[in-house]
Amino acid sequence: MSQNPNISFSDFLKVDIRYGKIIEVNDFPKAKKPAYQLKIDFGSEIGIKQSSAQIVKNYRKEELIGKGILAVVNFEKKQIANFMSEVLVLGLSDQNGDIVLIGAENSTEMKPPLGSRMH
Repeated sequence: MSQNPNISFSDFLKVDIRYGKIIEVNDFPKAKKPAYQLKIDFGSEIGIKQSSAQIVKNYRKEELIGKGILAVVNFEKKQIANFMSEVLVLGLSDQNGDIVLIGAENSTEMKPPLGSRMH
């Protein structure tokens, strides 16, 4: 049983979820909870956007560079400490409650183009 009310397909279409590649990762010492500042390339249509992500428990900065992720790109911007988050990176909670990123296949044959919309 769903914990949230049902939505229509047209409601779902309002959420613009796109594929992007992390191109830069920085520590975010001013965040209330441990987080990174990410720069994500969504291709020529959307461009490079930034986001704050509480993923430090499961990822080292070096392993995030080049990683494909999914993010909501049409949320309102959100000020987090001294940083403006432009997109919401999507993830799932692991058995410890820490975030595991949702991405796409990383093989060359199956990699979607940057900015591809989730269906």
